[in-house]
Amino acid sequence: MLIQKGNVLLFEENGFAVRDIRMEEGKIVEIAPSISPREGETCYDASGKYVTPGLIDAHSHICISEEGMGDVGDDCCDYSGSLTPELEVLDGLYPFDRAVAESVRSGVTCACVCPGSDGVVGGVSSVIRLAGSVADRMLVRRYAAMKCSLGENPKCAKHGFASRMGVAWQFRKCLEDALDYRHSKEEAQASGSYFKTDRGMEHMLLMLDKKMPIHVHAHRSDDICTAVRLAQEYDLDMVLVHGTDAIPVADYLAEFSYPVIVGPGMTPRSKHETWDKTYETAGILHKAGIKVCITADHDVTPLYFLSVYAGLAVRHGLDEIEGLKAVTLNPAQVLGIDDRKGQLKAGLDADIVIWSEHPFACKAKPEQVFLEGTAV
Repeated sequence: MLIQKGNVLLFEENGFAVRDIRMEEGKIVEIAPSISPREGETCYDASGKYVTPGLIDAHSHICISEEGMGDVGDDCCDYSGSLTPELEVLDGLYPFDRAVAESVRSGVTCACVCPGSDGVVGGVSSVIRLAGSVADRMLVRRYAAMKCSLGENPKCAKHGFASRMGVAWQFRKCLEDALDYRHSKEEAQASGSYFKTDRGMEHMLLMLDKKMPIHVHAHRSDDICTAVRLAQEYDLDMVLVHGTDAIPVADYLAEFSYPVIVGPGMTPRSKHETWDKTYETAGILHKAGIKVCITADHDVTPLYFLSVYAGLAVRHGLDEIEGLKAVTLNPAQVLGIDDRKGQLKAGLDADIVIWSEHPFACKAKPEQVFLEGTAV
């Protein structure tokens, strides 16, 4: 398959350049100013069109909070306790969520699916491709992150504590339990004694050993700073999710290397934590030197408008190329899947979107989407 003469988004060129793209067996195999078609090769004329990688959302509840299904299709939060590191979204994914097909038609080909935010330690998030009928075969990265939460959600979830102090202690308690678990496991291994493994603690060890990052829901600036404090105390690889009130502490955050997944932006200011919500946040954080992703936080706002949310961040001060990175390359890097996805490059998956206009233009729409080389 050959895509010809499109305005191709190339980050090494810092923008769009007219190029041809050849893909074979689900991969991009060649990008060049001109590629001669092979005999019988299917060609797609993308002249005047804009070609980008498939969009990626680094924080979503698609397939686990099913659109239009109410409580029956809501598996985001388990509510069996404040600390549930043993849970995995993989066991709750419903591939036939109605939002999947519409998201792909809108240019979104990949998402990190996360537990909800009412538990302090909610469980394991996974990255999936937005195609397939079996959850296991949709996986791009199973152990993508441990989802944790600070602030209003866990504080008000009636888990037996009622303060931010209690939330932070629960967080620390789970980490301390994991450290004790590791010590006991190592002692048993050294002595050859029987040791009963604990699935949740094994997941926590992936975190402590930096084999899996921690994604921390934090809106308000004090909760953001608490997340930094905890990550520093336990030397964790952390990604901040939401960062709604991050502007007052942007310079402080810039002292660290924690990326921020910003959003959702297109919602009412429904609680105190979101009073200072603005689409300027992404641009201000980027200018401070922080890696930024844009999230729809589906189903809080629809995933299939992800390009619109990134465009609004650009309208409010985020550099245009950074707006494109915020829904492609940056989430791929944050999720640890940039060896497969996130940009148009030989050797990577052929997740390709051909847009009628620049993706941030108000009339832009995907005319063709390829997911791992398959037209959808």
